[in-house]
Amino acid sequence: MKLLLLEDDDLLAESLVECLRDNGYRTDLATSLHVAGSLMATEQYELAILDLGLPDGSGLALLKQWRQTGHDLPVLILTARDTWEDKVIGLESGADDYLTKPFHDAELIARIMALLRRKSGRLSQQLTQSGVSLDEANRCVRLDDGPWQSLTGTEFLLLRYFMHHPGRVLSKEQLLHQLYALEQDAAAPNLIEVYIARLRRYLGKAIIQTRRGQGYVFVAR
Repeated sequence: MKLLLLEDDDLLAESLVECLRDNGYRTDLATSLHVAGSLMATEQYELAILDLGLPDGSGLALLKQWRQTGHDLPVLILTARDTWEDKVIGLESGADDYLTKPFHDAELIARIMALLRRKSGRLSQQLTQSGVSLDEANRCVRLDDGPWQSLTGTEFLLLRYFMHHPGRVLSKEQLLHQLYALEQDAAAPNLIEVYIARLRRYLGKAIIQTRRGQGYVFVAR
């Protein structure tokens, strides 16, 4: 699952990217409104974390533009502006949540997970689709009422993305983009085949099906 982070403080951005990676999220970093706008036009994100004071303008202006053009992904404002008036303006501009600096990493992760649960209509940290239950806190999976099985970091990222998009055909390129941030070296597309085979050992072949020439689909039933 890939997130967009808009933050121009180098040290904070590095810390945030590391924190998010440790919690199972891949993050593309933008240090200006221009870069963020370009990324949103070409990449697919599940959530955006948005600072307000950027070198080339206000993050609120970009947020309003996103909402006006139909971008409905959850947006978490992360800023040093901590008055209630600032929070009201941010939420009225289209933000889904507002977190002020300084903050604890655990609170940031909890708010991200809450926004993603709200987006998918879930109430718990356990994601369930087609008899498959994914425990996001412990990174393990089970089929129907079978035993829980631990996942590697990449297996977890891939399965979570599938389960957030049931019934949708996903190409190898789309899946790779969710597993690796833009600054990382591009992985070979056949790497996806390796991880699909691993997931099928846990779930069977009927859950994640191949669409020849198109990609893979997590079958909703």
